Amino acid sequence: MLEKSLATLFALLILATLINRFRVWRSPERKGDEVTLRIRTWWGIVICFSMVISGPRWMTLTFFALISFLALKEYCTLISVHFPRWLYWVIPLNYLLIGFNCFELFLLFISLTGFLILATWRVFVGDPSGFLHTVSAIFWGWIMTVFALSHTAWLLMLPTINIQGGALLVLFLLALTESNDIAQYLWGKSCGRRKVVPKVSPGKTLEGLVGGVITTMIASLIIGPLLTPLNTLQALLAGFVNWY
Repeated sequence: MLEKSLATLFALLILATLINRFRVWRSPERKGDEVTLRIRTWWGIVICFSMVISGPRWMTLTFFALISFLALKEYCTLISVHFPRWLYWVIPLNYLLIGFNCFELFLLFISLTGFLILATWRVFVGDPSGFLHTVSAIFWGWIMTVFALSHTAWLLMLPTINIQGGALLVLFLLALTESNDIAQYLWGKSCGRRKVVPKVSPGKTLEGLVGGVITTMIASLIIGPLLTPLNTLQALLAGFVNWY
């Protein structure tokens, strides 16, 4: 089932690439536009994910740990607080807990232990100024770039009768994300008028958002029962929350 699903995903990307090539051939000024860049990006994402979900466990954990490291490093460039290098050690420790199937410790490590470590560190530094700002900024970065992202790696480690069960869940998540990204862009370009968050994402429109959510829910309803144990209502709910 995993091989067929990946083959279908690559077939859709090939079809999108061919359609885009024809579109560029008809209008050469569209060469290198946002559609082309999005398709290239998804080629890279799908190829990487295909290798990861098909490979051994250590490759999966290493890949997601690297992604978490790069994301956290980028996040640190956006916040105006000092981020010591030793705080990056939370990444390998977090993924080691996943690798050893310590699910309870994994859930508590960053959300509770990490928070206490941050607070204790700031106390021993001896500088109480900006305590809440520093601790909350670093903790929020851990939650977004390490804790939340590592749940995807955990899906691949779930015990199941079908050894491909976890991989199919990740593939389902990837398919919904890709569908939502493409659908929101196409709906926004075709009939987008009202901006949703112009200061955050100038190109995002209300029409594109609604169209993307509906399209993603339909896609989830179709592929959900094929790749996951979700029922109809659960598949619709998964498609709805994926817009976020």
